[in-house]
Amino acid sequence: MSQVSTIELVELPRDISGRKHVADETIAGSTSANVKSTSGSVDNTQAPARSRDQIRKGRVQFVALCWTLFIAGWNDGTLGPLLPRIQNVYHVVAYTMQAPALPFPAFVVSYAINGLGIALQDAQANGFVASLKDNAEAKMGILHAVYGAGALCAPLVATQFAQMRHWSFHFLISLGLSISNTLFLLAVFRFKDQDECLRQAGETVSEQEDATSSKFRVILSHRTVHLLAFFILVYVGVEVTIGGWIVTFIIEERKGGPSSGYISAGFFGGLMLGRVALLWVNKKIGERLAVFLYALLAISLELVVWLVPSLIGNAVAVSLVGLLLGPMYPIAISHAGRVLPRWILTGAIGWIAGFGQAGSAVLPFLTGSLAAKFGIKSLQPL
Repeated sequence: MSQVSTIELVELPRDISGRKHVADETIAGSTSANVKSTSGSVDNTQAPARSRDQIRKGRVQFVALCWTLFIAGWNDGTLGPLLPRIQNVYHVVAYTMQAPALPFPAFVVSYAINGLGIALQDAQANGFVASLKDNAEAKMGILHAVYGAGALCAPLVATQFAQMRHWSFHFLISLGLSISNTLFLLAVFRFKDQDECLRQAGETVSEQEDATSSKFRVILSHRTVHLLAFFILVYVGVEVTIGGWIVTFIIEERKGGPSSGYISAGFFGGLMLGRVALLWVNKKIGERLAVFLYALLAISLELVVWLVPSLIGNAVAVSLVGLLLGPMYPIAISHAGRVLPRWILTGAIGWIAGFGQAGSAVLPFLTGSLAAKFGIKSLQPL
């Protein structure tokens, strides 16, 4: 009996020790998981399933933002076909001031007001979509594809008005679209802040990590924000410059006729298509490599436009340039959504998008200044 008792005493601690060891590992693993979740580096918590009503609200919100980007694209695609007429007439609230063809200084002021409103809406729309947890990259691509659709439709209409006596009546259409956009946004968002709208759609809202720190100061402290802002400044400047000045280039350098405005439509059509059709390429080769590849190919095609005196060849090359430039903006904004803390994301994207609006003003202005001195042929080298 003593031997049996001894065996039991020997095996019992071993069993207890083994179980205690397993329990310790379980406790340690649970504690480690809790610590990681608290620190924000790993978050294994699953968001509750969204109800049908929340999914519906999320879709309506996304459609409203897409319509906002359509208006932004319409605005950027309008100027190119009308630019030759504006140059002839004048030797760019907004649409209400533009429709009567007021003196040129008033026209410039109206574009400044218009740019301010579009910049605010563009920043909010990008920040909102980047904050989504479900398929944010794909939705960002769709959002900016709709921008391309607006920029595609505008030259088709503006080219017709450019051949009419009352060319400025084109802006009455823009006025109607902008009013519909305002009413749509009011009906969907109702002056609620972004976090509240995200919660209504069943999205998880990240809390601010440090309530005592200035959000603007944190945004400016991120090197990534400034790099993306500079990239977007150059990108948007190039996009708007090509879309706006290519019509004048084709008319003066390639002797294109009144229908040259359709080439601008081809550029923005390529832009729209590239933001959807090249999504699989971005995933296949990686977004970083894709951006470099698209940039090199676009530069090569710009050389074709510059050096090959062919109207049809230039039109095709410009459309392909739009196709290649298309994915770059949504790639940059999606990258910001992945690398930046979510509680500063909307503000950071607003800062980045603001630089984009600055680029859309600076580069076309430089192009116009050089064109006035050296001719529109300076567009392609720039």
